[in-house]
Amino acid sequence: MPNAAIAPVSRIDPTAAAIPLVCDSPHSGTRYPADFDYALSLAQLRQGEDTHVDALWAAAPQHGATLIAAQFPRAYIDPNRTLADLDPACLDGTWPDPLSPGEKTRLGKGLIWTRIDANSPIYQRKLKVDEVRRRIDNYYLPYHYALQAAIAQRYEQFGALWHLNLHSMPSDAYERLGLHSDHPLADFVIGDRDGTTSEPAFVALIEEELRSKGYTVARNDPYKGVQLIAQIGQPAKNRHSVQIEIRRPVYMDEATRARHEGFEPLQRDLTAVLAQVAAYVKDRVGIRN
Repeated sequence: MPNAAIAPVSRIDPTAAAIPLVCDSPHSGTRYPADFDYALSLAQLRQGEDTHVDALWAAAPQHGATLIAAQFPRAYIDPNRTLADLDPACLDGTWPDPLSPGEKTRLGKGLIWTRIDANSPIYQRKLKVDEVRRRIDNYYLPYHYALQAAIAQRYEQFGALWHLNLHSMPSDAYERLGLHSDHPLADFVIGDRDGTTSEPAFVALIEEELRSKGYTVARNDPYKGVQLIAQIGQPAKNRHSVQIEIRRPVYMDEATRARHEGFEPLQRDLTAVLAQVAAYVKDRVGIRN
């Protein structure tokens, strides 16, 4: 439901001894700002949410990780895009800085979403420059500041960092992206931007743990990861970042956004995966229980 005042981000610190693991869920926010002024139904707009993803990974602090989650919806402003990834055609005015909209922006899903799908425009008007600026100042930047602070804290403390960027994906992901695939969408897609944002062993561990629990897993197909892992993942500096996408029907009804009977088993499995990830991180930095 629309909210007049929203804390833009939540940070849950470790409830066990801290380790250099930070998890973030940039698209699970479900509190819609009162000034959104969208032209679709709320049910249509919610198709953009990674609903319940923060809850699926809620055990992260119990294993020494910091968990960051957006409270606002990605369709309002997307913290996993660069500030230059803005379509000037959506503005009622001239943007003061250089813009470099990407392919996702052409599909209506850049920094500011303009469409849920090809036939569902979000607005019946253009957005004012000051309006977009407020979204950046009040939502986008606070999210980035919170995530950057958590990353810097653990990296300075341990001299190394591992980061999980957490998402969900619609069952028709290939179609939405305009891609053809000769195989079904996997239950999980692990993205490391084609091997550039993480040490291979970390990616392999996550993949093996998920496969051992009976899930299908793909790498970088169809999601490779976007701004956040590109920015955070610097393996040469011992900073490792991967994106994890979960196929939504594994845990919820895509139409109603309600959790179904698969939610709790998946949550238990992901808690077990987190335990193995935490053990890996501890071993890499020499933490002994």
